[in-house]
Amino acid sequence: MEQRVANSLVMTVNEKRFIESALLSDIRVDGRRPFDYRTLTIRFGSEDGSSEVQLGQTQVVGFVTGQLVQPYRDRPNEGTFAIYTEFSPMADPSFEPGRPGDSAIELGRIVDRGLRESRAVDTESLCVIAGKLVWAIRIDLHIIDNGGNLVDAANIAALAALSTFTRPECTFGGEDGQELIVNPPDEREPLPLIIHHLPVAVTFGFIGDDNIVVIDPTHYEEAVMGGSMTATLNTNGDVCAIQKAGGAGVLQSSIMQCLRIASVKAGDITSKIKNAVESYNTQKAKRKVKRHNPAPAVSSVAKNHMERLTLGSDESAVGQSNNMDIDGQSNEQDKTNKSKNTAKDLTGGPASWDPYSSAVDGDELRASLASRVATPLEKDKESTQVKPDETKSTQQSTDANSIAEIHETVEVGSQKKQAKTLKDAVKPKHKRKNKSTSKPSAS
Repeated sequence: MEQRVANSLVMTVNEKRFIESALLSDIRVDGRRPFDYRTLTIRFGSEDGSSEVQLGQTQVVGFVTGQLVQPYRDRPNEGTFAIYTEFSPMADPSFEPGRPGDSAIELGRIVDRGLRESRAVDTESLCVIAGKLVWAIRIDLHIIDNGGNLVDAANIAALAALSTFTRPECTFGGEDGQELIVNPPDEREPLPLIIHHLPVAVTFGFIGDDNIVVIDPTHYEEAVMGGSMTATLNTNGDVCAIQKAGGAGVLQSSIMQCLRIASVKAGDITSKIKNAVESYNTQKAKRKVKRHNPAPAVSSVAKNHMERLTLGSDESAVGQSNNMDIDGQSNEQDKTNKSKNTAKDLTGGPASWDPYSSAVDGDELRASLASRVATPLEKDKESTQVKPDETKSTQQSTDANSIAEIHETVEVGSQKKQAKTLKDAVKPKHKRKNKSTSKPSAS
């Protein structure tokens, strides 16, 4: 830059001759070839729309912000965007704080011309209410360290920041449905900008009387070069803008050679920007994922165990109802339903009746029930009937062994009733009368 050359960096004649003689041998001061680009590093901040680009020793930080403003009268359906540059004295002694100098204004215009004239950003998508409200995008470029070729570094920083910027989604609501609501990011997902292509700026320097062409000049080479040219191209090879600075004349063949080289370099830089943006979006999506703790395995075991107990109680109730007496069929059905309801009441969740259900094995419990039913039991018929006091105590029991005794009692009673003879089934007439007379007296 002219301001830097005049104020801070004054090179001697020997230094200039050394740089020119080295370029005649296709060697540069930093060891690169004439058309080699410096190492490019792209990083992003914690918030959307912030980027940091380091090109060799040159470092630029970009921030993108947006606000709702009134559109221009000649373009009521299009949003606006502007670029502002800040040259910090920390980056270079020749940069003075306060009002931007000529170099800062020139840098902002070169980057703005490449984005605006090529219509890289869809400004019509920034319209909220035609003729009333549109989004105004502002790009702030801060020069942290000046190592040469600020135009390319600032252009890459602006493109990277625009690629990650998101604006809030606007909707209409209220009582009449005409109130504009700017939804926060936690309610609605912000919307990214629509970018059609990435115009990348590539700067060339012309050094010496022979106009030796070098790409990506350093601040030492900028101090001795007679002119420079910045070509802004995209991956399709379209020339978006060209900026020629300095008084040195350039041949047409040299310009065409620079455009061919710039087209290749623009493709490489575009791929680096897209890869960096993709990795940033992937990390951002991972941070948004909410991880839930899986359900404990004890609940599934307890659930299977209770299903087995419920299935066994249903089967015992069905077997008992098929082998009942003719006269006592209604009473036995009532008892079976009562015992079934009791079992269902006890077969709730693990936390409702048995906190140690995870230690009970369903297969062992079923095997123990089968062995008890198979062994002969010497009990009277009266013992098979479930008394109200016993039923009440069974409902209050919290042990798994009480459930096994209920099933055992019901199944043993059904087997003893199967062994009855015809004499037992036919009752004398006087017993029938006593039974008929005892019912109304009991009532």
